Amino acid sequence: MLLSATLALPAHGDGPAPRWRQGWGLAASTPAAQENGIGHDTGFARLILQRRAGGHEAQVRNLLAGPVQVRLRNGADGADVVAPVLLPAGGQRQLLWLADDGGPIRLLLDAFPGDPSARPDAHLYRLPFDGVPVRVSQGIGGPRSHGDAQNRYAIDFPLPDGTPILAARAGTVMQVVADSPEDGCLVRVLHGDGSMALYAHLQSGSLSARPGQAILAGQVLARSGNTGHSTGPHLHFAVQANTRLALASIPFRMAGPQGELRFPHASVP
Repeated sequence: MLLSATLALPAHGDGPAPRWRQGWGLAASTPAAQENGIGHDTGFARLILQRRAGGHEAQVRNLLAGPVQVRLRNGADGADVVAPVLLPAGGQRQLLWLADDGGPIRLLLDAFPGDPSARPDAHLYRLPFDGVPVRVSQGIGGPRSHGDAQNRYAIDFPLPDGTPILAARAGTVMQVVADSPEDGCLVRVLHGDGSMALYAHLQSGSLSARPGQAILAGQVLARSGNTGHSTGPHLHFAVQANTRLALASIPFRMAGPQGELRFPHASVP
């Protein structure tokens, strides 16, 4: 039996975008080569295939320090093979057993951070930096890279390289990704209402936050940088939520030194 695990983009994709904006490598595809246990990552979750009693057992492991919703689909037609499952932080679960019938099998693993039952509130976020003038290089629905669902309500703040990046709200560090050629550095923080703040394009080697760490508003997470798909030092900040098998940015409120900020925006469908 030929086994392969294909990591696929979420079905809600809104067109071309840098890979980190589409879920940290969900587009990768790698044929399985081992007989006694193989695994492939989405960046949010890991698909593990183990040989068991005349077949193969498909398990999924949550790689984040927060909930992840996963589903397995048939690689031939894209149909769900099991109902979507919510895995707790670091959790692992068997989702499927496949009998060895001599034919090829391809599975698609989709993974979406966050709990789809969460109901984000109207929290007033603090500015994620201090001592630097508040400027916006790309606002809501910006045409350069804020047109997809995951980034529609994101804000880009130009900052001097190395500016301390502060938590805009208390929460738990859910994901930390170190520097990579395409994706840069990022920190994802899970809030008490189930929403998640994304801090991206951070300076390589500056990450001070660790997965599972409880952090307070104003606590230093990293420093601003110019990593990944970036044209200059800035902070890409977004509040995201799992909107049922789809990761989407959501509107948020933020206070600056002179009161609540009003962000520029293009046409938002």
